[in-house]
Amino acid sequence: MKKIHVILSTILLFTSTTIQADVLRLATTTSTENSGLLNVLIPVFEKISGHKVHVIAVGTGKALRMGEAGDADVLLVHSRQAENKFIADGHGINHRSIMYNDFVIVGPKEDPAGINGEHNSISALKKISQTKSLFISRGDNSGTHKKELALWKIANLNPEGKWYREAGQGMGKVLQISSELSAYTLTDRGTWLSSIASSSLKILVEGDKRLFNPYGIMAVNPDKYHDINYIAAMSFIAWLTSPSAQQQIADYRINNKVLFTPMAIKNKQLSKR
Repeated sequence: MKKIHVILSTILLFTSTTIQADVLRLATTTSTENSGLLNVLIPVFEKISGHKVHVIAVGTGKALRMGEAGDADVLLVHSRQAENKFIADGHGINHRSIMYNDFVIVGPKEDPAGINGEHNSISALKKISQTKSLFISRGDNSGTHKKELALWKIANLNPEGKWYREAGQGMGKVLQISSELSAYTLTDRGTWLSSIASSSLKILVEGDKRLFNPYGIMAVNPDKYHDINYIAAMSFIAWLTSPSAQQQIADYRINNKVLFTPMAIKNKQLSKR
């Protein structure tokens, strides 16, 4: 493991001195952008590497399709089952876990479905369905949408009707719509914390182990697309899994709330700040 990290670090050092401002296409989730985390991480990487990062913030499903089509060099997404399939199908290489947070169900303070304080997301969704309380789904094949559909499936429910609406939008927009309509929705905690100041909603359901939300990164396979910026992609992965970047992820907060917990190295190796 140490040998791999040394090799990747060497790639990063080499490219920082030999390549001037070539573009790395990063296809990632709206949650990493909406949370503000990328605004902290990317300028540091650009400065030390010489690469210019072009961020394409879309849902996980679209990010993976872009990788399959060779329209991105590196992917930072959050749908582990889909990520594993992407690797198994030969579209990507060097898959690494970067960080995690969790999903929560937010909704109006009036809470017509009576789910406030629930720690069982399946029970909460059943109550929302039974009361036909308005629920806004992302409906965009994102990692969050995939998680939501998986939860409905576990609940043995097929949500449909006027109470269930698919927005086809990113997480930030869906939270805005849900707030305006006093509706329930599933969101990652990072985007929620970055949006809470302008929202009329509150967290009603959290703490269910089924709401665990890991983020993974991988390079698009250069054997499939020879114009992939493979060196820059590997450099970015090496840097994101380094102690320096993992510390920045651990330190990133909004209103003193932690948005993401690093996964690439053990937390005990990071300083507490």
